[in-house]
Amino acid sequence: MSAEDRDSVKDLVGLLDLEYLDVDLFRGSQPDSPRPRVYGGQVAAQALVAAVRSVDPEFRPHSFHSYFLLPGDYSLPIVYEVERIRDGRSFLTRRVMARQHGRPIYYQTVNFQREEEGFDHQDLMPEVAGPEAGFNLVELMRRGGSDEADALGKEWSALEVSWLGNSKNGLPADAEHPAQARMWIRVKPGLSDDPIEHLAAFAYASDISLLGASLAAHDANPAKTQMASLDHTIWFHQPFRADEWWLYDQWSPRAHGARGLSLGRVFTQDGTLVATLAQEGLIRPRREAGPTA
Repeated sequence: MSAEDRDSVKDLVGLLDLEYLDVDLFRGSQPDSPRPRVYGGQVAAQALVAAVRSVDPEFRPHSFHSYFLLPGDYSLPIVYEVERIRDGRSFLTRRVMARQHGRPIYYQTVNFQREEEGFDHQDLMPEVAGPEAGFNLVELMRRGGSDEADALGKEWSALEVSWLGNSKNGLPADAEHPAQARMWIRVKPGLSDDPIEHLAAFAYASDISLLGASLAAHDANPAKTQMASLDHTIWFHQPFRADEWWLYDQWSPRAHGARGLSLGRVFTQDGTLVATLAQEGLIRPRREAGPTA
């Protein structure tokens, strides 16, 4: 692994390591980015870390549900305030508010569970080619004319994303699921063995392209589409390493009223279903700027 890759992973780990301000109050740093709004996966991951810092280590997150309220501002840190909603014997609940400029920009509710045995079943992983068969996602964004590709490529430098295709290009037609996308993702080597570090890094990466699946049934260029996440939900089924390849199997069951709903399943290479996700967001064609006075 190159020194540049090691530095990028070190930067990601540092980004997710919050500064303690007071009991249940933390501050998250920002990367150097020219983008107009903070990447949603960063806010979600930092909020998750804040919630984890408020519970006993024997409890692990099993789900979070969240809403993006306002765009984040890269020019100043984000403050995370944790509210202890419920402490039970098996389950705990925390709510995290992220704020900037004195206003909430994001809310996340996290549920934790003490590990225990139970029933076990899962969906089968779809038959797909391996990561070596895919295409670099950022390079595809550049070819598509995205004006944020270079900036996102810099922010996502700790990640490898191998895009396998979508319903319009590369995936077989499926009448039951007309809008699908699949890709392999991993964090580059360099994470520790701390399971929370892997959980946070996965949460960071989970916002990549999920909403984009809602465009897969349409002749729409994401570079010419206004897109913004409205909410983000993850169910963590079991621990896994975020720095080993995982398949992101995405599909969109419905788009209507300038909103698209996307769902995702995450499988490790051995076929284990380790997480399920849902996200709804704004999707509308970009309006051309009219003549100025």
